[in-house]
Amino acid sequence: MLSHPADEVAPLLLGARLTGRGVAVRLTEVEAYLGATDPGSHAFRGITPRTRTMFGEPGHLYVYFSYGMHVCANIVCSPPGTASAVLLRAGEVVDGIERARERRLASRQDVDLARGPARLTRALGIVLGDDAAALGGDPFALELPGRPAPVAVGPRVGVSGAGGTDAFPLRFWIPGDPTVSAYRAATRRSVRPR
Repeated sequence: MLSHPADEVAPLLLGARLTGRGVAVRLTEVEAYLGATDPGSHAFRGITPRTRTMFGEPGHLYVYFSYGMHVCANIVCSPPGTASAVLLRAGEVVDGIERARERRLASRQDVDLARGPARLTRALGIVLGDDAAALGGDPFALELPGRPAPVAVGPRVGVSGAGGTDAFPLRFWIPGDPTVSAYRAATRRSVRPR
């Protein structure tokens, strides 16, 4: 199932159970990144040391540092050699809630424990060293839902430039779920003259 383009895999991941280091999350929001054809994808410009995992086997985590402060995780999909991945944006902690609370001390409500990509990775205990980890057992496992979840579709969160336009409706979420993160359009950064 994971050996398909990210925009096909992403909606099928909604409702899936992802387990990591004593915590399980039901995925409620994801974003698809299509590699060489997608200006919003890290792999748009080809293989680099950072993106090598995206070009690898499906069913592995692509983990990276974002904005110099957050760890984010994607599930690699598509056949090897074709970069495609699904960003894990949000979920509901369904098992191991005490451990998730310990990892996310700043959360005031349980609904916020995995609401957002950096919060989700923190709740699951995903760190940079987990890049290329398989989702086949220990410490991470993915269990697909028995039946498809309802799906809403829209533009990705915070992606600027050509990859963030409405031409890329690659964000998928379970409508009405309280753990889905708030949508924020990208803000363009101005370049200051030197």
